[in-house]
Amino acid sequence: MNKHIGSDFDDFLREEDIAEEVTAAALKRVIAWQFAEIMKSQQVTKTALAERMQTSRTVVTRVLDRDDAGLTIATLANAARALGQRVEVRLVPEPEHAHA
Repeated sequence: MNKHIGSDFDDFLREEDIAEEVTAAALKRVIAWQFAEIMKSQQVTKTALAERMQTSRTVVTRVLDRDDAGLTIATLANAARALGQRVEVRLVPEPEHAHA
């Protein structure tokens, strides 16, 4: 019998002990996509963004890498600032603690 029948996806991720990893990966994919879209709309190249950030093109490549979830908030904030944006980070309660 499948122990996951009737549970939701978040429960499954917690049971497999991969919730944080999956969440971080998904978040980084969204952020990388957002940076790419803003760069495209502003017609900013990787080289131009690196210059604005006063960093290397390698750092910009990491910002745009959908699979690199290890970037610091400072790096993301620097990249955002270079594009006239800002990064917001907030804590939200886990669903099982929301009503505690």
